[in-house]
Amino acid sequence: MIRNRLIFGFLAPATAVYGVFFLAPTLFTFYYSLFEWSGFGEDKTFVGLGNYARLMNDYVFWLSFMNTITILIVGGIFIMGLAFLYTILINSGIWGKKFFRLVFFLPNIISVVALSAMWAYIYNPRIGLLNSFFGAIGLDGMSKTLWTSPDNIFWAMLAALIWVFTGFFLILIMAGVDKIPADMYEAADLAGANLWQKFRHITVPMTWDVLTISFVIWVINAIKMFEFPFAFGLLQVPQQIYTLGIYLYVMGFGKREPIYQLGYATAIGVVMLVLAFAMIVLVRRLMRRDSLEF
Repeated sequence: MIRNRLIFGFLAPATAVYGVFFLAPTLFTFYYSLFEWSGFGEDKTFVGLGNYARLMNDYVFWLSFMNTITILIVGGIFIMGLAFLYTILINSGIWGKKFFRLVFFLPNIISVVALSAMWAYIYNPRIGLLNSFFGAIGLDGMSKTLWTSPDNIFWAMLAALIWVFTGFFLILIMAGVDKIPADMYEAADLAGANLWQKFRHITVPMTWDVLTISFVIWVINAIKMFEFPFAFGLLQVPQQIYTLGIYLYVMGFGKREPIYQLGYATAIGVVMLVLAFAMIVLVRRLMRRDSLEF
């Protein structure tokens, strides 16, 4: 009995903070999504599920939704694939392992605004590094590409996004790989296993828990993606790179001119919460397996 009271005493402060700063705002979000409300004053009009019905016929919402799903799936494939590739290369015995870790993780400690400004320079059609590189190697057609045109800007932004996030997940995966006993790889070498076989039968199974956590973190980051696309679009974010997070902000607060449709914006927030929960459950089920001990 005393032990239970002691445990409750330690858990109570954290539970209270979690309830006040997460559970309560979440419940209020569901509540306000049932109203047509500007976010100011008490003048709210109850519309029930009207905001959600409006979402079903909102072209910009579906554009933002598909952009978010594309970031989640396509971005996730490239980020995890590159993180694993770099992990294999860095752990292959090359010189400067810590240096390469620092280089790949560096984008995560630089301001998002600075990163977006750097990529705006890279994509600049006249003096940008990318077009200058293509011109230098003789690809004149590619050197005239408008990377930030309406047809290309989303994919240009996604490529920059992959570059930013790869280093973070590289560090996570490498932390898991570093915990694998070296004698397992030595035994595989004695058995004549090649690099792919060691990766498939040792690295992946032994880092499965780390991979699961990495995928869950990426799902959350992708669905709430806001900072980098918003900064990449500068002052006037084009609809081509809208994510659910950006559209929520625009409907709640507007861009250059205020919109103040907070009830509608909170409905978008509820969709993001449900989507994140569903995707996390799906990832956990797909990646569920017996734990390995070593």
